[in-house]
Amino acid sequence: MAADTVEKIKAKLSIVEVVQPYVKLTKAGRYWRGLTPFGKEKTPSFYVNPERGTYYCFSTSQGGDHFTFIEKMEGVDFKGAMKILADKAGIEVEWSGKGNRGAETQARDRLREAMREAENFFARALTEESSAFAYASSRGLTPETIRAWNLGLAPDGWRGLLETLGTLGYSPKELATAGLVKEADEKPGTWYDRFRNRLMFPIRDAAGRTVAFTGRALSPDDQAKYLNSPETELFKKSELLFGMDRAKDAIRSRGFAILVEGQFDLLLLHQAGFQNTVALSGTALSDTHLTLIKRYADNLMLCLDADRAGLASSARSARAALASGMRVKAVRIPKGKDPADIVAEDPKSFTQLVKGSQSVAEFFLSVLSAEEEDELKLLRQVEEVVLPLVAATKSPLEQQRLIDIIARALSTTPEAVRSALPKESDERRRGGPEQPSSAFPQTSKGASSVKARRDLVLAAIVSYPDTPLAKRLTEEYSRIIGAPPPSEGVDERLLFEAGLVFGETPDVSAGDDLLAMFERAVLTEGLHAATLELRRAEVTGDETAIREAAEACKDLSTRLAALN
Repeated sequence: MAADTVEKIKAKLSIVEVVQPYVKLTKAGRYWRGLTPFGKEKTPSFYVNPERGTYYCFSTSQGGDHFTFIEKMEGVDFKGAMKILADKAGIEVEWSGKGNRGAETQARDRLREAMREAENFFARALTEESSAFAYASSRGLTPETIRAWNLGLAPDGWRGLLETLGTLGYSPKELATAGLVKEADEKPGTWYDRFRNRLMFPIRDAAGRTVAFTGRALSPDDQAKYLNSPETELFKKSELLFGMDRAKDAIRSRGFAILVEGQFDLLLLHQAGFQNTVALSGTALSDTHLTLIKRYADNLMLCLDADRAGLASSARSARAALASGMRVKAVRIPKGKDPADIVAEDPKSFTQLVKGSQSVAEFFLSVLSAEEEDELKLLRQVEEVVLPLVAATKSPLEQQRLIDIIARALSTTPEAVRSALPKESDERRRGGPEQPSSAFPQTSKGASSVKARRDLVLAAIVSYPDTPLAKRLTEEYSRIIGAPPPSEGVDERLLFEAGLVFGETPDVSAGDDLLAMFERAVLTEGLHAATLELRRAEVTGDETAIREAAEACKDLSTRLAALN
């Protein structure tokens, strides 16, 4: 079934359609070309072949098809890529059996199934008569949003989920591995539900599969207001952002992501039309989070709480985002409120806050200036908080603008502000890691070898089937080697290289130089081998072997001379 679905998806979606949302492509002969999405570079080295439905990145030496690309870009396995592409193609996927591909194992499938059953259990418990539904409604969520995000209720009992999933065949240890139940410390072998009497928010991966939960306490006596799933094989907090599976298209189309800190913030912003919002789930913004966001946009808008903890979190997130090359702004939230409060009261007022957002360095300068009256303390805080943000700003023009603003705010000179900036790393001063200077690595090392030329001949035969070029290369390969060319064993890199060498519609003469170099390499290698054989024969004194080796050397030398 999966094999049939793969072909249906490839027939419905071209590789260009799959790649273009992530990479800005331009036509380059028979290929499409762009900057690699797998690293930083100045010269495009990423190529897409629409005829074969493949891509190859010369700078990172990796390639593949529709599914490989989505696996790498979205950080999902094959089944996750299948779901993403099937949704895009409008194709229904039905999995059968326990087959898997790559790192996908039956144990992992089992965990995913347990998470799906747990989500269903919680969703069934969230009836409109429940206190959890009433609480969600009191926070401003509509019934449509509650159902669309499949919120649920963990009942106020110790073993409800454990017993329900137990009847489906899941053992306590399996459910503990999924982060759904815990073993009692004082009574080994006694298990109980991790989430109890909580409003449940499913956390999904980029493919939309539930991998964890956040539970909001419904009792005011509960010490932990929010409880997150522990890290599991499916769930890594530093690698997932809540809502990214639904926000990524809006982030891409609008050109920026809004980052909030909490499930209610996110749901209410999505409900109000800000679908480009994602949320942290009980962890700091990581490099992996930033890489995930940058797949869709280079602009980030921080919208975190205005209390001290929220501001400190904003500063840390801003420094990390600026250092990664993103452009960062911040929305100023009134003290005592969070984004959920504002958008629940009046979505238009939040729109005005977004319009009034500032670059993150200006944001912190204005916040600190408004709160600190002592000039010396303000100077120290600006040095500790604001100047590192300025130093991390990539654009020299933007950096100078910020320096001028800070100088005016502190009644000092731009030169004094610049001299106080934290020193940059050597790599930052150089402008980052060295980039390759050509579109793809040149084959100077071993370029005259038989293997290098043979592989390129074979790649050209595969790349241009049923053409005069392929016919000539096939005939000449058989003459030079003494055997027909193999039909398999050509890697993706060589296929793309052949396309770059020969262009879109090559004629027969396009392969003459390659054939000459190939034959020269074969004859040179053969002459070298014959010469070694002649020396060995002379040492042993074998007259027959000496005569045969000498004749071989003469024949190969004559053929080389004629070729040259």
